[in-house]
Amino acid sequence: MAAVDCGTNSIRLLVADADPATGAFAELDRRMTIVRLGQGVDRTGRLAPEALERTFAACREYAEVIREHGVPVERVRFVATSASRDAENRDDFVRGVVEILGVEPEVITGDREAEFSFTGATRELAGRDDLERPYLVVDIGGGSTEFVVGDERVEAARSVDVGCVRMTERHLVVDGAVTDPPTAEQVAAIRRDVEAAIDLASSTVPIGRARTLVGLAGSVTTVAAIALGLTEYDSSRIHHARVSLEQVRAVTERLLAAGHDERAAIPVVHPGRVDVIGAGALVLLAVMERTGAAEVVVSEHDILDGIAWSASEAR
Repeated sequence: MAAVDCGTNSIRLLVADADPATGAFAELDRRMTIVRLGQGVDRTGRLAPEALERTFAACREYAEVIREHGVPVERVRFVATSASRDAENRDDFVRGVVEILGVEPEVITGDREAEFSFTGATRELAGRDDLERPYLVVDIGGGSTEFVVGDERVEAARSVDVGCVRMTERHLVVDGAVTDPPTAEQVAAIRRDVEAAIDLASSTVPIGRARTLVGLAGSVTTVAAIALGLTEYDSSRIHHARVSLEQVRAVTERLLAAGHDERAAIPVVHPGRVDVIGAGALVLLAVMERTGAAEVVVSEHDILDGIAWSASEAR
């Protein structure tokens, strides 16, 4: 099957063979493209034409990969998240995806997004006795962050509108340019939004009951790569790495004190994340401080893997 996750900052593809009965999962192709679909959505409420075209270009590339692997159209699942939920002109997005891939994107709710993230992140943790449960899975995206508490299945979930792109555009962009480095007042404004979002999430999700924090998505994996001192991005070292609160705080302070060129010079920071990674790191730090988590278990497997499993189980 093929799974596509189209978020606010990136679009990703996973092609895999999976057997729900046995739990066997063979990854055939996994790739990511920064398209910034959510460019300006928080301010305008619309998907920008140039953002749509970047996204459609990636879809054309992915369509070719899907054809090369011989995935039938009924085994392709395309899920769109925060930016697409918020946009007035999301029908333009839907039509373009259908024309290119032959499948209609599912613009899912934040709660459904949380369920996919939880499944993708925790399915392979079953049977590990070194991680206490229940888990708190936190998926820090471009436009939203999902909080999910559960053991073998989701017990409670909430999606809130704080993400690395949304916080950057809302608080760090002045006269069309990102402030580098951000001022103390700008950082405090992001922190207030994140704290309010955590308050909202905790009103329905018992985040204080969780025993293990599992962090997902590009902001978390990038912070982990920096904390580990990697000179190049290495998924095998990042996946299931355990990063301490002190390490996250040090990386966040470093990123927020740096200018654009300094962040761009960090080898594990993807060029498409240079201007938003500081805000993403701050979201992670705020979550860890509020929940009292001494460390975060970093997962490279997330909503994309959850979508893939859902596609295989629909057979």
